[in-house]
Amino acid sequence: MAAQGPVEALASRHGEGWTDPVATALLVLADGTVLEGMGLGATGHAVGEVCFNTAMTGYQEILTDPSYAGQIVTFTFPHVGNVGTNDEDIETVNMASASGVRGCILRTPITEPSNWRSARHFGEWLKNRGIIGLSGIDTRALTARIRETGMPNAVIAHSPDGSFDIEALKAQAAGWPGLVGMDLVPDVTTAQTYVWDETPWVWGEGYGRQESPEYHVVAIDYGAKRNILRQLAGLGCKVTVVPATTDAARILEMKPDGIFFSNGPGDPAATGEYAVPVINALVETGLPVFGICLGHQMLGLALGGRTVKMHQGHHGANHPVKDHTTGKVEITSMNHGFAVDRESLPDTVVETHVSLFDGSNCGIRVKDRPVFSVQYHPEASPGPMDSHYLFTRFVNLIRENRNEPPLAER
Repeated sequence: MAAQGPVEALASRHGEGWTDPVATALLVLADGTVLEGMGLGATGHAVGEVCFNTAMTGYQEILTDPSYAGQIVTFTFPHVGNVGTNDEDIETVNMASASGVRGCILRTPITEPSNWRSARHFGEWLKNRGIIGLSGIDTRALTARIRETGMPNAVIAHSPDGSFDIEALKAQAAGWPGLVGMDLVPDVTTAQTYVWDETPWVWGEGYGRQESPEYHVVAIDYGAKRNILRQLAGLGCKVTVVPATTDAARILEMKPDGIFFSNGPGDPAATGEYAVPVINALVETGLPVFGICLGHQMLGLALGGRTVKMHQGHHGANHPVKDHTTGKVEITSMNHGFAVDRESLPDTVVETHVSLFDGSNCGIRVKDRPVFSVQYHPEASPGPMDSHYLFTRFVNLIRENRNEPPLAER
């Protein structure tokens, strides 16, 4: 008998010829490119912008961050799912609502969870959250393509039987207008005003509750993350969260000590149509103001600047940023596809932070008012804790406004 090669031997053992697994998920790009993989999570199809995230941890926080609404997230780290999921790491404020992310792309199949905090398998969690997943494609090649050609519009589809109308999916991907000019904040903002009092997580204790707040901060919710609100509460702020369309008069009726503009998704210029007039009115009051991410971008618009769509955006937990006010470099967590154009900012605005990856603007402050903002996410969920000092900086502006001595920045 002739010697068998490995393929023939495998076929012989199974009593049949070699068969390839049927693709149960597709990523269909707007230019017609079709990438095949294995489906996981929810079934169906969704259209969005494909970005890549370089974080090695924090997949649950990333996929529940409302700033990712309208996007399909490609994880560059190959093994995802190893710590499972739990209810403590969800970042969207409403536990029951979807965060707006359209899908996720993984290199390898989901690994089994191995963590004492795990309460549910990642694949089951994706299904329950309505998030479509795809694994088994070359995420390095997809990432390289995004770096070269920009973030493409695409459809992600999952069908357990491998049946797809590819031409219809191509048409849907090609016909989606993209994030430029798209206001996604109405999909993720709160529907009603509420007070937040949960404080940051402590080892062995979990999350706490605020008992005696010293300051009152009104946070405008453009897609706020839980841990941002926790950081404010942990520094003694009673946080009243209001919908994105709340007018300035209503906010001022609440007699805040400071105003916070949250993170959020979509094109800042589109949301700014109704948000910028409110921001302008609040800045003019002289109250301390702090903005993050979309809040930073719209503050830039309100101060006379403009925003631009980025080629590949910033998405990850390892982005170096220099703080010109201290000369220090911090490693930050980022998630944005638009940026403030520094050349458009007036002389009354100072650039405080800059990305050391590409030199783009990452922070501003107003010269004659207690107003500042940053592009990145300082709350460390996910990501490093280097930027927690910004919350203390905001509280110190409130304390200065009340003629109280500053706290030490941490």
